[in-house]
Amino acid sequence: MNDCLVGHRQVPPYGVAGGEPGEVGVNYVEHSDGRKTPLDARGQVEMAPGDLFVIETPGGGGYGVPPERSLEPQ
Repeated sequence: MNDCLVGHRQVPPYGVAGGEPGEVGVNYVEHSDGRKTPLDARGQVEMAPGDLFVIETPGGGGYGVPPERSLEPQ
């Protein structure tokens, strides 16, 4: 399985130069009856027509200490 899709599910992406870490990602199946089944990096679940496989990718870590960085586009 490709670590790009399933990485950073427990350890958030690192920030750089004092930036805050990003958010971890999650994988789950949203069943047609409204239930959600969480999946780990190598999980399995039976799916039926109408179920959705959801991949929420991790957010990137920040760059620079938040109060010190410029909010102007670079």
